[in-house]
This record gives sequence, structure tokens and C-alpha cells, in this order.
Amino acid sequence: MGVFVNAIKRRKSILDDRMNYIEHGGNLRHAAAHYCRPVSDWIDCSTCIQPDAFPVPLVPQEIWQRLPEQDDGLESAAQRYFESRQVLAVPGTQWAIQQLPDMCIGDARVGIISPTYGEYVYRWQCAGHRVMELPETSVDENIDKLDVLVVVNPNNPTGARIERERLLTWHRRLAARRGWLIVDEAFADAEPDESLCGFANQEGLIVLRSVGKFFGLAGVRLGFVLTSESIGDSLRRELGPWAVSNPARWAGRLALSDTAWQMRMRVHLMEQIERLVLTLKHNGLSSNGGTRLFRWCMTDSPRRWQQALAQQGIWVRAFDHPRGLRFGLPHSSQWSQFESRLAAARHSLKESI
Repeated sequence: MGVFVNAIKRRKSILDDRMNYIEHGGNLRHAAAHYCRPVSDWIDCSTCIQPDAFPVPLVPQEIWQRLPEQDDGLESAAQRYFESRQVLAVPGTQWAIQQLPDMCIGDARVGIISPTYGEYVYRWQCAGHRVMELPETSVDENIDKLDVLVVVNPNNPTGARIERERLLTWHRRLAARRGWLIVDEAFADAEPDESLCGFANQEGLIVLRSVGKFFGLAGVRLGFVLTSESIGDSLRRELGPWAVSNPARWAGRLALSDTAWQMRMRVHLMEQIERLVLTLKHNGLSSNGGTRLFRWCMTDSPRRWQQALAQQGIWVRAFDHPRGLRFGLPHSSQWSQFESRLAAARHSLKESI
């Protein structure tokens, strides 16, 4: 009993320490209070959620009244969209990110290609596993020392990509020792050609997707785990009944089934991101990577830029390791404001030097 209590205390200590500095986008109300500017007067580029979201119709009253049902067409729509047989709907991929470390038996050696989404290191450490943060260039020499490898592809926040064949090679080496490759494809929908979804029925391969970024429906909290039958069954047992709300399932089925909207939006996002790259360049910020949903700009003064932008009502993510800014897209109706406010922020920085 004493060992169990001590393990809980150690885990709580890790939780408390990490929670003090893990940052996420979307904390707009905090920014609004800090800079004394109403929420309605901000351009929020901090989350990289697609601003021109899928137009969900008015939810029928009966959808609100009925419990979720597994034969409502969501899984079938997801199987077609992801081109994968094994699809499990979950209440946001964050649920899976938190659940997978507890499913991994023993003191696992976990490699996480970094820098990346901060929740991965945090959650695997909390579960008591040995975590190694790796640059992509050192994975090949360390892969046979690992039980689990976590890859965000395209990466967040840099947008870096890893080729499909390289990922599949890593998977084969891990699977040969009953290891796992976890690939978070949160930003893959706009450019899905290199996705691993079609391979996700293989043992030891776990792919995470959602409707939050490309579809712009982060608020419905709907994600998908694509994996082998055995891992999927284990997750399903932990999920329990009715975990994904009926309105979320209804909206997700509509979004995943609307291929015409998806094709139009991929073209639209390509045009929008090209405009963002040019606007940033015009204001002294070079794009060093990204996706069709965000751009990564390396700079020696990310916090000064973040503050200058915030004073103009633009909210972005600033990173210290590596040093840079991540810009999501403004809404289509906000471009004129965004361009003028960005220019004003650059001017204020020049004056302060």
C-alpha cells in the first residue's frame, strides 16, 4: 500500500509541476482580461483551428433528446473518409492522448519527436514511463531502444513532415518487438496524401485524427483513433457507453460525408495560407514552415512580438524552445484588420528598439 501511495504522490507532483507551464492556444479570455480589450475585438490566430468552419445546420430537437447510438452512420462515414476499416470515435483526441499511456504496460521507454505538442511528454511522464525527447534526425539510431514512438505529423508548431515510408519503417521495427508507433495527424486533413490512416489496421500502429482543425469544429469534442482491432477493443472498454454526445456524432457525420465542401475548403485554405505568407513577409516575418492551417516564423524575440501583436488585438502563440511564433489563419472577414494591425505591431516594435 505504501508503494502505491508513493507512486500516486510522484504522479501528482509531475502533474502539478507540468501544469504550471504547459501552454495551449485558445486562451483568448485570459488575453482579453490581461490586455483590457473585449473578446469581440480580437483576431484569434492562436489555435490554428480553421476559421471558416464547416457550416453545421440547426441541430434537430430529437438529436438533443436521444442517447448516442452506434449505428447512426458516423463510423461508416469515418471509415470512408479515412479509408480505414478500424475507426473508433472518441470525445476528442485529447482523451486518447491521456488514455494511451495508461494502457501501455510496464515502465516503457517512450520517444517523442520534439519540439511538439506539449501534452505528449506530460502525459507519458505522468503515467510513469521513461520519456526521451528526440529530434527527428536521431530517431533511426534510437528506435530499437524504444517501446513507443510518438510523432505529430505534420508537426505542431513547426509544420515539419516525415515521409510515409520512413514512418512505416519505424513502425515495422517497433512492431517486431510488440512496440507502438503513435502518429497524431491533427493537421493532416488539408493535405492528406501522406496520411497513415490506410495502414492503421496493423498491430502497433495508432493514428489520431479529429474534426477540430480542418473542419473547424473543435467545440464538439470529436476525435478518432485508427488502430488494430486489439488496441481498439482495449480503448473501447475504457471509453464506456455514450462517451461522444449525440449532437457531436450528428455534426461529425455530416462533415465527414460532405466531400464537395472538403474539396472546396482545401483549395480555399491554400489561397488563404499563401496570403498569410506574403503578409507576414511584408512585415518582416519569414515563414519557416507550416501547413495550410498555420505558419511557423522563427524569431529571436517571440515574446516581444506576441506582446506587440496583443496590444493591437491579434493573439498568437509564442514559443521559447525553439524560438518562434505560430500564426493561425484569420477569418476571411478579418483580413483587412489583420493586415493593418500586424503593420501597426511591427511599427511599434521598431519604435521600441
